[in-house]
This record gives sequence, structure tokens and C-alpha cells, in this order.
Amino acid sequence: MPFTPYHFGPASWIGLLFNRYLDFLTFLIASVIIDIEPFLVIVFQLNYPLHGYLHTFLGATFTAFLLAILMNRLKPWLDNLMVIFHLKQPTNFSKIVIASICGCYSHILLDAPLYPDIHPFYPIKTNPIYGLVSSSTIYTFCAVSFLVGLILLLIKIYTIKKENI
Repeated sequence: MPFTPYHFGPASWIGLLFNRYLDFLTFLIASVIIDIEPFLVIVFQLNYPLHGYLHTFLGATFTAFLLAILMNRLKPWLDNLMVIFHLKQPTNFSKIVIASICGCYSHILLDAPLYPDIHPFYPIKTNPIYGLVSSSTIYTFCAVSFLVGLILLLIKIYTIKKENI
């Protein structure tokens, strides 16, 4: 994805539908955190591949576990933030880990069909996923997913507000 916000589309509705099994906020962050790599490459003009180590399942796994630890430590503060957005949910470290891994992996699965320089199964230096799905299909899926996620979010907020009346 050239623009990380595309990843928020699928993450929003998946996170909302499966929030019984995963931590919603962690899933959202995990779905975009992998793009810290190309961001740093571009900003600091690094002599490093745009889609390098973090855009592999191995790198994403490492990133997911670091994110899970961070999110678990920030949980008390983040819970207060989620109340403001009517998205507080019962969560635990298992849900945070699952959300983190699934979010990071979803990023790889959305990017790998688009870019030949991604090596998702590193140390294998090929991308068997490249070209399996057209870029227009992926972009359309992400854009429509964003709308679906927004609708689900509005329904959730409306339902919570109605229950509190």
C-alpha cells in the first residue's frame, strides 16, 4: 500500500466484528505499524529496501510481540482513551497478542501482492504472492472496507449510547 491509511479499512471492520477475540486498538495499530519501515527509509533517505525485514512474516512476528508488550503496558491509559470513543472492551494479554500478530500479518498479506520487493517468507527471497490479486482489487477492497468499518463503528456507538439512556 502506498498510503498506510488503506490498511485501516480492513482492520476496522475485522477488529469490530472480532473484538470478542482480539483487542480492537491493538489490531488497528498493528495493521499499520509495519509501515514504519518505509517511512523511516523515505524520511532519512536510508540505503535500505523500502519493503525490507519488517515486511516479512518473520519481521512482522517480532514487531507484533514488541507491540503486544507495549500495548499491554499502556493498557490502563489506553482503556481511558477508548472510553471517550465508546470502544472500551474487556481485554487481556492474550487478546492483545492475537490482535498484534493478526494485524501485522494482515499488513503483509495486503502488501505482498502489490510489491515484488517484498519477501514475505524470508529467508526465501521470492514473493509467491506478488500479482495474485490486482492492485485495483486490493485498493477497492480497502476503500470499501473503510466504509463498512465506519458503518459498524457508528452502529456500535449508537447501540452503546442507546443502552446508556
